[in-house]
Amino acid sequence: MPATAPVRRGLRRLLTVLALLPLIVLLARQLPLLPYAPLLAFYGFAVLTATVAVFYLAYARYVDPAEAPAQPRHAATFPPLPPSPTVSLLVAVKDEADGIEACVRSMTGSGYRPLQVIVVDDGSTDGTAEVLDRLAAELPVTVLHLPRNVGKKRALVHAARHATGEVLAFTDSDCVLAPDAVGRCVEALLRQPDLGAVSGHARALNPDESLLSRVQDVWYEGQFRVSKAAEASFGAVTCVSGPLAVFRREAVLNYLPAWAADRFLGGEFRFATDRQLTGYVLGQRWIGDRLKARFADSPFVRDEDHPPRAWRVGYVRSAKVWTTVPARLRPFLRQQTRWKKSYVRNLFFTGTFMWRRGPGPAALYYGHALWVALAPAMAFSHLVWAPLRGWWAVPLLYLCGVLLKGTAWGLAYRLDNPGDPRWAYRPLMSVLSATVLSWLLPWSVGTIRRGVWSRSTV
Repeated sequence: MPATAPVRRGLRRLLTVLALLPLIVLLARQLPLLPYAPLLAFYGFAVLTATVAVFYLAYARYVDPAEAPAQPRHAATFPPLPPSPTVSLLVAVKDEADGIEACVRSMTGSGYRPLQVIVVDDGSTDGTAEVLDRLAAELPVTVLHLPRNVGKKRALVHAARHATGEVLAFTDSDCVLAPDAVGRCVEALLRQPDLGAVSGHARALNPDESLLSRVQDVWYEGQFRVSKAAEASFGAVTCVSGPLAVFRREAVLNYLPAWAADRFLGGEFRFATDRQLTGYVLGQRWIGDRLKARFADSPFVRDEDHPPRAWRVGYVRSAKVWTTVPARLRPFLRQQTRWKKSYVRNLFFTGTFMWRRGPGPAALYYGHALWVALAPAMAFSHLVWAPLRGWWAVPLLYLCGVLLKGTAWGLAYRLDNPGDPRWAYRPLMSVLSATVLSWLLPWSVGTIRRGVWSRSTV
């Protein structure tokens, strides 16, 4: 490591602390009052403390693994990839005749080689199959047609049977990849052999379609640049997101049958949970042998048996991908409900071993889980119960706190995107989350057995 690297790292951490100083001072002023404060005030203090911690990790400790110094010392425990590994890039599609061509062209237009592109049509009935056949005649892409709909997970696992790459990459059918996105992820895996999986950085493909899509675009930036970066500082990103999810073959192949056949509450869980697939990489040291024994007859286990390893999971900020977001409220709420169902299901999987990853990853994971669980209760107590009791100042103070947190996230967006005025949309997302999205958790829990996969945004 160059002699100037520790100096730059120390300077970056100092500047991060200085930028967070107003929030730190606010917390310091409130700390002596906590023993006398009600539970609701303590909740606000905890949320603000967690926000400061996440910002510090994201800006002071995170380094893009595609640009970080190489780590050959891990090669003994984590065998390095060949210098130019083959990448198998997979996507499943159902009824997206209007949008799939842009996705497939961006896949085949990747600047990385050698590249194998596989598209699986999961029983489409709207003309998607004809679009794919036309593209297959023009582009270097393998198209697989399933005679009936089997669900996104099973469709991707079917495609994986045809994948020959040392690296398996997944994208979503409503996404467009930057030409260097796959290459940036591969570079991260080459530099750091202990990375079993990495996530790319997603933004909205259609930010100007509506106010809601603009809000989501700014929100996506923070969810990746800040939240995933904070987790990546510990090598424990808990969701390698669907727009661009890249895995070393040996880190995930043996667990694809478990993913396809995942069951929850006595029934098959059909949602293609990115979190669940990531969980197999994060937790295989403790659950890998048991899962492989359950599916020992599967060719994914029988033909290639990879020993469980203590893989790290990262995030590559420089690997850009754009995804179509819902432009209207109803499909947005349907999307958020699906995501919350997947989150709840995964909590009962990843939550069983995340504490073993160390105090930092555990604090981020279980702290976020607690915040998600308490959000509906806090929204009810502040926005419904307090006004019913005549305490009209309580909802106002609550919303001011929500706006304060959203403004902090908005300023982080402005720091990363200088001159972009859209940072002001971020507080709107915080208000939407507190007043609308928090109520989706109990609904998602109550309807968790219901639903099929669909990427419709209309």
